[in-house]
Amino acid sequence: MTSHPHLRVETDGAVRTVTLDHAERHNAQTPSLWAALAEEARSVPDEVRVVVLRGAGPSFSAGIDTRMLTPAGVPGEERLTELARQGREALLAAVTRYQEGFTAWSECHAVVVAAVQGHALGAGFQLALAADLRVLADDATLAMREIGFGLVPDLGGTKALVDLVGYARALEICASGRPVGAAEAHRLGLATVVVAAAELDTATSSLAESLVAAPAPALRALKPLLRQAVGSDLAAQCRREREAQADLLLGLLAAAGR
Repeated sequence: MTSHPHLRVETDGAVRTVTLDHAERHNAQTPSLWAALAEEARSVPDEVRVVVLRGAGPSFSAGIDTRMLTPAGVPGEERLTELARQGREALLAAVTRYQEGFTAWSECHAVVVAAVQGHALGAGFQLALAADLRVLADDATLAMREIGFGLVPDLGGTKALVDLVGYARALEICASGRPVGAAEAHRLGLATVVVAAAELDTATSSLAESLVAAPAPALRALKPLLRQAVGSDLAAQCRREREAQADLLLGLLAAAGR
């Protein structure tokens, strides 16, 4: 279990729930939290088949702790102003580390489901995008707010956003910084399903149960197969399909003793 004070991890059979647990600051994110998220993504045990990412309190996550952008910074955390004084290479190295708290979830063998309520802003939106599936409460608001600080999204969210909604819509969402409500998120393909806020936990659990009910080897092969299909040419994807299928068929025959 993680030792980070603002991250709670609970496992129930094949489902692990990772909760951002700093409700008084609307689950504002910091570098130490990103490091803990990366560690959690890389240490999911084989028996866990679904990971649920959620936020405690009224919001999924309001994004980075904006104190990071001030000279004082966040107590106990890296200061961006100090990194900037060290030069471009120091900043590049730091952001590379930060991104791992998001990109590591795509490499996790389990299917990752984000349960999103309230605000998912900036880094919060990008963490939701790092999941494979997103269950949104009808009160959810997504927004890329980085442009308002003179910055761009830099935690792996731009690729997922473009893959889901296309370049033009992604540009409009990021450049305007405008809120995207749950209904629009569903129309755009950002939300797998939208439910009443009171039903978020139940709907997420139901989705997790349906995923766990699938044969484990097939589900484990399916996630990378579909992720690699994005931007892939047909020949390469057909090769991946037949390789995955051959491995599964051989495993089924071996299990049957044939």
